[in-house]
Amino acid sequence: MNTIWQTESVVAHTQLLARSLRQLTEREILPGNFSKVELARKVFEAPFVVVSHGTEADPVLNYGNQAALDLWEMSWEEFTRTPSRLTAEAARREERAYLLENAIRHGFIDNYSGVRISKSGRRFEISRATIWNLAAETGEPRGQAAAFCEWKFL
Repeated sequence: MNTIWQTESVVAHTQLLARSLRQLTEREILPGNFSKVELARKVFEAPFVVVSHGTEADPVLNYGNQAALDLWEMSWEEFTRTPSRLTAEAARREERAYLLENAIRHGFIDNYSGVRISKSGRRFEISRATIWNLAAETGEPRGQAAAFCEWKFL
């Protein structure tokens, strides 16, 4: 069983994910009152996908829960070294970039659908995704995150 969720950096990142989502949407990443470590475990083991990337010029994925790792067919180490643009097919990257820019301007977007591709080339369509900006408590941008519970293989 993957215990990456127990590391201090992942526990802190899960807090960032949850706080940013709550501030922008007034929604909880998971309902309930959990300790920081318990929230990190529950989000990592959730049956829905949660992913995020940083603020690099070519943003690199910096979080994927177990559902994301399984869907993209990658280990934590592979996933967190992958530029996020590579999660979409080459033909769909311009559409994806436009979407992320729109989220930056508005803070978050709901009901996004799009086609993604796993490490092995397996295509899948995600539906009803929420994409939101991540910000430090000081307001500094920290990247973007996405969560979705609906996908189908194509």
